[in-house]
Amino acid sequence: MMALPRAFLSMPVAHRGLHGPGVPENSLVAAQAAIDAGYAIELDIQPARGGEAMVFHDYDLRRLAGAEGFIAGLDPAALSGMRLLGTDQPIPTLRQFLDLVAGRVPLLIEIKDQDMSLGPDIGTLHQRVAADLQDYGGPVAVMSFNPHVVEAFHRLAPHVPVGLTTCGYAEQDWPGIPEETRSHLAGINDFDRSGACFVSHDKHDLANPRLDALKAQGVPILCWTIRSAEEEVLARRVADNITFEGYRPTAT
Repeated sequence: MMALPRAFLSMPVAHRGLHGPGVPENSLVAAQAAIDAGYAIELDIQPARGGEAMVFHDYDLRRLAGAEGFIAGLDPAALSGMRLLGTDQPIPTLRQFLDLVAGRVPLLIEIKDQDMSLGPDIGTLHQRVAADLQDYGGPVAVMSFNPHVVEAFHRLAPHVPVGLTTCGYAEQDWPGIPEETRSHLAGINDFDRSGACFVSHDKHDLANPRLDALKAQGVPILCWTIRSAEEEVLARRVADNITFEGYRPTAT
């Protein structure tokens, strides 16, 4: 099992890049801003039609691109022709993002669940991410809320550290997911099976006793999404590092 590089614990992680007014989330300019400020970068991956890995958080295009429909319904060329949040920034491919960052800061890549119920029907997006990362030389780790994605990616790319994105899985936040599934996931019960070597956990659920057990085993605990220095102080009582937005933390 690959260990999480130390840089992921010493450099605060900019949530979807260092974004803000005029600098859209998950954009190349947000990546460059994070690099310039000395932060690691968290980014989200969704598939274009045909499977190309795109750097984009939502399943539909409305909030970020002002268009109707789903990102998976358009090919990469059409998506690259769109602009994010009214700026001149296109929707980047993962390859474009990797070329820009080029190993200068750590990348924490979240593959979004394609099963829509955190189950085994995960499609091929993890395969495209593994292919894009095959020759990438910089510090990188991959994670997902769906443990099936993490396990499948780990089998394909055992040289890349993988982790679980985790939370308390409250019913109001995960409508339609059965209570048995939510309870299982909240207990982080797939950690060993998935090949994970870290977790990135919700700041609202840091009292989860499973985190204590993982920390006792030396497992790195990351935390999302911190939005103030006050929240950071509280989070770091449990978490080894933070994913942040909306303010500027200092490196540890």
